[in-house]
Amino acid sequence: MGFGSYDESEQQQQQSNDEDVDAVNVHENDHDGKLSFESDVSTDQLVSQLGAMKDEESEE
Repeated sequence: MGFGSYDESEQQQQQSNDEDVDAVNVHENDHDGKLSFESDVSTDQLVSQLGAMKDEESEE
């Protein structure tokens, strides 16, 4: 066989094996709920810190 060639019987075998594969449940670990946290830092302080971090990134 040359480069890029394939055996058609191998291709047919691969297709028949795909039928035996179980589907993946992407919602198996979904959770409904709320997330909350308390912080002593104000929103203005957090925004200021974010701005400083972005400034550091742009300097690199």
